Amino acid sequence: MPDHLNVPYLRLSADDLDVELRQLEDEGRDAAALRAEFDRVKGLDLQDPANQSAAQAMLDHAAGLPMRPDYPYAEPSGLREIRAARAGPVDLPALRLSSEQLLDRVHGAWLGRACGCLLGKAVEGWHRPRIWGYLKDAGRWPLSDYFTLNVPPKVAAKYDVGSRAGHAFIDEVDCMPEDDDTNYTVIGLAVMAGHGRDFTPLDVARFWMSHLPILHTYSAERVAYRNLVAGIVPPRSATFRNPFREWIGAQIRGDFFGYAAPGRPELAAELAWRDASVSHVANGIYGEMWVAAMLAAAFVTDDVPAVVRAGLAQIPARSRLHESISEVLQWRAGGVEYDEAVKRIHRRWDETSKHDWCHVISNAAIVAVGLLWGGLDFGRSICRAVQCCFDTDCNGATVGSILGAVVGARALPGKWTEPIHDTMLTGVAGYHRVAVSDLARQTVDVTASLHG
Repeated sequence: MPDHLNVPYLRLSADDLDVELRQLEDEGRDAAALRAEFDRVKGLDLQDPANQSAAQAMLDHAAGLPMRPDYPYAEPSGLREIRAARAGPVDLPALRLSSEQLLDRVHGAWLGRACGCLLGKAVEGWHRPRIWGYLKDAGRWPLSDYFTLNVPPKVAAKYDVGSRAGHAFIDEVDCMPEDDDTNYTVIGLAVMAGHGRDFTPLDVARFWMSHLPILHTYSAERVAYRNLVAGIVPPRSATFRNPFREWIGAQIRGDFFGYAAPGRPELAAELAWRDASVSHVANGIYGEMWVAAMLAAAFVTDDVPAVVRAGLAQIPARSRLHESISEVLQWRAGGVEYDEAVKRIHRRWDETSKHDWCHVISNAAIVAVGLLWGGLDFGRSICRAVQCCFDTDCNGATVGSILGAVVGARALPGKWTEPIHDTMLTGVAGYHRVAVSDLARQTVDVTASLHG
């Protein structure tokens, strides 16, 4: 295969097969009969195009594996089945915001998402020893501000801190740089501006192909994009040879659907389902529905546990995601300290494993920790999400978005918002350099047309 096509997710690797085995185990498939064949194929030179067909055949065989009879979860991917598997609604107040207040809250959500993403983007891919070591040795522990290059030379050398393309130390930026966490929020706006409330998964798929270059996508999204180009449409685009189908990718795409449905978690979750089903299944879908529903709730209550529960009410009660977030809620109610909650997440999930580091459930648990242990303090909330490690920019962005929706733009500290200078760069055609305030106004226009 030519070097210029040797790109992750455009071919299968031994690591991808390891991820598939973990995914099969997670979702209750009995892979025992295929383990020897998995090991044989992993031993091939998968850089050689001639061996790709063997890896592809492994994934095809795996797709037909039976479920274990003792699997305790019920995790459908269809919207009707998801709704039937919910535990029941959470009572929320009615939406009572003036048009000016709604704009402020939507603006706060956009700004909060950008700030939280920027905070975590500098150290995306770093593991706990490196992040915590940098903070402690630089005298910046616990995290309370953006990451900076302005640290003692010994610290910079020890933790390999330096200016590099693609990172976002606060010294290097004068706006919100491009990131997939904000690209997809913009895409949600553009899709709904173009198609309204009745947009379909196929509309989302077409928008990706016409407005977003494939190499601006990652993991499940890139696999789904590859499938779409081959003519494989949703929902099969999410399942065909996609080991990453329950990773975090859909969860980072749900925010706009909450912005568009303030006070209406069920509608927000439905809109998110349409988007998520292009690339994800089961808990991968639930993560996006959970986030969208939380954001819808954030416009009508500042009770953070109620916001988290409102999100859970839109996903299957017997799912792994529901179980994990319910457990985090129990920790908080039981008086568990923040540091202990972080330790428990790291005991359950191995950040050095790609599957664990990028999985929806590990990162959703961190989002819940950031929200529940941050209270209504914006800076503390995003810092507590990012300090947990794992997918730092994604989790900071989601927590920042929700807190921004709760408190509004006017209440966000300038320490966090001023470095962005009301400007966001994206990889989405037609939106390469945009004002965050304009995105907020466009969102309110879409919302008005949706509910008008």
